[in-house]
Amino acid sequence: MTQSTPKNKNRRRFLLGGLAAGGALVVGWGIQPPRQRLHTAQPLPVSGGAVALNGWVAIAPDGTVSVVVPRCEMGQGVNTALPMLLAEELDVPLAQVRITQAPIDKIFSNLEVLRENLPFHPDDRGSLKEGAQWMLSKVARELGIMMTGGSSSIKDAWLPMREAGAVARAMLIAAAAQEWGVPAAQCKGKGGFVVHPGGKRASYGSLAAKAAAAGLDIAASDVRLKEPGEFTLIGTPQARRDSPAKVNGSAMFGIDARPPGMLYAALTMSPVVGGTVASFDAARAKAMPGVAGVVDVSSALSGKTGAGAGVAVIASSYWRARQAIGALGVKWNEGANAGLSSADIFRQFASALDTESGFTYYSNGDVAQAMGAVKTKVETIHAEYRAPFLAHATMEPMNCTAQVAGGKVMLWASTQVPSICVDMAAKVAGVSRADVSVDVLLLGGGFGRRLEVDMVAQAVAIAMAAGGKPVQLVWSREDDMTHDVYRPAALARFTGSVDARGGIVSYDNKSVSGSIGHQYFPRNLGLPGIGPDKTTAEGEYDMQYEIDNQRVVHVIVDSQVPLGYWRSVGHSHNAFFKESFIDELAHAAGQDGAPFRRALLARHPRHLAVLDAALAKAGTAPAGRAHGVALHQSFGSIVAQVAEVSVTDKQIRVHRVVCAIDCGLAVNPNIIAQQMESAVVFGLSAALGGEITLKNGRVEQSNFGDYPVLRIDSAPEVETVIIKSAEPPEGVGEPGTPPIAPAVANALFKLTGQRLRSLPLRLA
Repeated sequence: MTQSTPKNKNRRRFLLGGLAAGGALVVGWGIQPPRQRLHTAQPLPVSGGAVALNGWVAIAPDGTVSVVVPRCEMGQGVNTALPMLLAEELDVPLAQVRITQAPIDKIFSNLEVLRENLPFHPDDRGSLKEGAQWMLSKVARELGIMMTGGSSSIKDAWLPMREAGAVARAMLIAAAAQEWGVPAAQCKGKGGFVVHPGGKRASYGSLAAKAAAAGLDIAASDVRLKEPGEFTLIGTPQARRDSPAKVNGSAMFGIDARPPGMLYAALTMSPVVGGTVASFDAARAKAMPGVAGVVDVSSALSGKTGAGAGVAVIASSYWRARQAIGALGVKWNEGANAGLSSADIFRQFASALDTESGFTYYSNGDVAQAMGAVKTKVETIHAEYRAPFLAHATMEPMNCTAQVAGGKVMLWASTQVPSICVDMAAKVAGVSRADVSVDVLLLGGGFGRRLEVDMVAQAVAIAMAAGGKPVQLVWSREDDMTHDVYRPAALARFTGSVDARGGIVSYDNKSVSGSIGHQYFPRNLGLPGIGPDKTTAEGEYDMQYEIDNQRVVHVIVDSQVPLGYWRSVGHSHNAFFKESFIDELAHAAGQDGAPFRRALLARHPRHLAVLDAALAKAGTAPAGRAHGVALHQSFGSIVAQVAEVSVTDKQIRVHRVVCAIDCGLAVNPNIIAQQMESAVVFGLSAALGGEITLKNGRVEQSNFGDYPVLRIDSAPEVETVIIKSAEPPEGVGEPGTPPIAPAVANALFKLTGQRLRSLPLRLA
């Protein structure tokens, strides 16, 4: 089944209609005043004599500041960057700050991640966009989804964490002023102390209890936040606070949870997408040493999940559980997808492009009329691009530890969505969400895979059969690779024309893929998965180039393959399509890709500055190598990359990547550089070797032997240029990934004359 809408359907009408579809509930939310994000519903848990001044910060008598970090650390540096926001406004040294896990509370909802899901062009301005974003922020606040994703952690925390720090500072200053009998306006916070020009000085630790006891009613609107020119911490390079523990081995990841009396679980899942359990021999497995139970976990999940149907074994060790899996003799009902293949899927995509009108995400001018009106010589190019399914392949495989006892559920999990974990555990165990607790541990990679909770549902179902003991479920690498929620495969067709002067006359882009949102929202949020999905066309419809006549259309084809959010989502492949085709147009116009792009950015000075910075830093390619260029905006940030590439015996080698980024105000330049390096390596792994294929309903790749990731001896030197800006911070974790594949492909064209239009990149 395909989703089809008339070609002239206006995305703004769709957007307003979708907002109205919520009926009275949405209207009710709309007329309510904005919800506060300063105080939790329940008092913030504290210990050691500390006093909570609001829902984000508590201060101990010794001056130690505990800061709530509501986002999950998965290597992107939130445990360093987010405390910097609060510490800046509180006026306290970062070394004095400790991190506290956020309780499940709506003030910690991620509002930005939903706001950014609206299908507006980055250049759009006006009341419609502002009103839609405002409304969706209110919806997000009511849903209360605590989520780490969408490169939104800094963006979402930028105001509430700074306001929390400023309000706490104001309370401490007011308490000191009362004690000293001086006007509060004469006092200020400095380095963890309140100071007065007359020489009086008191530590925050000595004032915290007094400030809380005084019941000082200070709202976020009552405080003045610092201007960028006043920052002393934000904008400075700070060392990662999680690095020492990761180096010395004391860091605790989900797989390291060891509650007393813990048992272990391994499982086997249907090898065919959508298959079910037919039969298994539980008695034979239970007879093996150390085996404590066998559980069919299939009913714990519904819909298109990565996990699917499966059977688990509980044992005294993971090895014993894994060995007993082989004794189950599971037989499977392969179902309707037993013959599904990648070739079938792409044939279906091609047919949909031929027959379906799709949804028009962006239209400017008139593509057909422009072609007919041109008097000068025109060259027209037709191109078809494709990208495969991709696995997340996190270094820490999927796992979850769960205990169900006395009507309570306890989880130990590496997760990007703790609130959804709680909801799923409550549903499976048949308890209220108030009876579920979660200890969020470090994530050994997320990349979007840990936005899912299939492993949580399985772990709770298994723990319910463990007699009150905690059970740790660990997927094998093969489980993980063959039961992922994959980055969608996609097919895109382009038609573009350039005139004799080298200008683009028309640009037509139509693509097809499955929809992540159509699967994610029903299975994880209980919301309908309907209508256009912005992520399918992002990176195509929202491009920065100034083209008078363009149209961008996308067709959604229902996917039997489970789909999920993958680092940079639709941008990950659409940037490859778009930036490669722009290079094709440049070649047709007889120009190099860099000056061709510059001519298309006259009204986009920030984009132009990023492109120029990357080109200047890259210089000239050495003999035997070529430079490929790509420019792309995603998650609010603008990134240009220049890839230095060589080819030997058809083997592609990327030696150096210059990456320039404008992400607004750079909170911590060190972390930004690290994330650009990480994004380049992650994107290169996909560009040069990443591919998930299906045959007979089965995923063919099973481990790093046939799903390679970039090794250290093949990793390029990455040089990052951060454009100075006073604009609010934008995303950083994902924007470095989309440009790398097209930058490499464009360099390969210069070297070989081959235009590679399919990922992964392979020379003929």
